[in-house]
Amino acid sequence: MTQPNDGIDWSLTTWEGSRRAELRDWMKLTLTEKWTALEEMCDHARATLDWRRREGLPYIDPYTRERVPGKAVVREEPPPPS
Repeated sequence: MTQPNDGIDWSLTTWEGSRRAELRDWMKLTLTEKWTALEEMCDHARATLDWRRREGLPYIDPYTRERVPGKAVVREEPPPPS
């Protein structure tokens, strides 16, 4: 059995601790780095949307906020009764 690593900050292993660490890392970035990260996230979102359209999968239209059902057969749970 191996000895535990005493260098681990266990406070970062919770949801709250992980979120705080993520925010600290984000705050360390320069404005240019943040802008680049935002552009990369937008590119990824566009590529994912294009892929879902090509595959005929359902997606949420980013302009109308409406759900586009797509053409592929996708098993979905019915919405809960209101």
